[in-house]
Amino acid sequence: MGEGERGGEVKARRESEVVYFTVVKKEIKMKNRFIQLVAISLITLTGFTSCNPKVKLVTGSYSAKGDSGINVFDFDQAKGTLSPVGTFNAGPNPSYFCFNRKLNLIYAINEVDSFIKPRSGGLTTIKHNGKFGDLKKVNELAVPNGGPCFISITPQNDFLLIANYGGGSVAVVKLDEYGLPVSVTDIVHFSGADGSVSHAHMIISDDAGGRIYVSDLGLDRVWIFELNRAAGRLKTLLPEGLALPKGTGPRHFLFNAEGTRLYLICELNSTINVFNIDREKGLVPIQTISTLKEGYTGENSCADIHLSSSGKFLYGSNRGENDIVTFEINEDGTIKPVGHTDCGGNWPRNFAIDPLGKFLLAGNQRSGNIAVFRLDSNTGIPSQKVYDYKIAAPVCLKFK
Repeated sequence: MGEGERGGEVKARRESEVVYFTVVKKEIKMKNRFIQLVAISLITLTGFTSCNPKVKLVTGSYSAKGDSGINVFDFDQAKGTLSPVGTFNAGPNPSYFCFNRKLNLIYAINEVDSFIKPRSGGLTTIKHNGKFGDLKKVNELAVPNGGPCFISITPQNDFLLIANYGGGSVAVVKLDEYGLPVSVTDIVHFSGADGSVSHAHMIISDDAGGRIYVSDLGLDRVWIFELNRAAGRLKTLLPEGLALPKGTGPRHFLFNAEGTRLYLICELNSTINVFNIDREKGLVPIQTISTLKEGYTGENSCADIHLSSSGKFLYGSNRGENDIVTFEINEDGTIKPVGHTDCGGNWPRNFAIDPLGKFLLAGNQRSGNIAVFRLDSNTGIPSQKVYDYKIAAPVCLKFK
């Protein structure tokens, strides 16, 4: 409720306490009340409109030679529609990115094996005008080992963290005061004792910045580190990491709002694993549950995972079964499936939920489209497809 509306109510209460003894005063009161009601109606209408603004959606993709790779859209949070506003050539395969919201920067990894120099992936930094317009490339950096697939920024905006799927390693990149990458300050390689090959798939800090978590799809492990900010180097907390059953394929994960639980989606065995976060033990498993419909026997590779804005529901994407699975979160942190929704295309690599929590947007890599679904506020299920936009190989979707 706005200040003008509260003021109108206070004035109305005060006027109701006044006794008018003349017809003239009664007429004045009625006119004033009418004016107040009109003003309140206008404020209410304006408030309703302002809570449904257009917000920016940025997408990354596997780009063919000459393609833009990075696309910017206006997303209408009332209608669920997309309007293109700009594209940018961020180099080859800008398949994942993150934002520096404070300094209006986009950091995109270039998922290649040779960038500037052999056996290296790429990191491209893009500056925008605060509204994701006037995009300009301001920095390029080679990251050793090649094949990067994920990038995140620390809560303090001082380091970038990169997972190299192809190179079986993670990298730490120092940022200067302007947010520009200065140098790679650490590289950590992973290898299996049995000869298995590492495929680091995600690296991200907890919300406090105290611990760094890495999912390793190739070695079926989750690694936990601390970051020495002075040196920009990672210190291993659990030398063997958290071992998962062979063939699990941990891919993406997230934390609940309280930072007490971690939800991990696994690509190879199509499960979500739920953990309690323990400062001493690291991660304590409490549940493993399938993402698939009962009776499904075809091939499947899980991809992305997100929480609803309310924190009551958890979503995962199934590539093969080609749907979005919805789970309800119980009080103890465990989850139960409540529905599956066709993804509106083929191979839902990445998806996003709009800032108001009203829509889910599925980026379908192989069919080349973004399908927009309205979320049911009661069940949390993406219940109605309201829009579809054609775009080549969308593999990363993020709202500003």
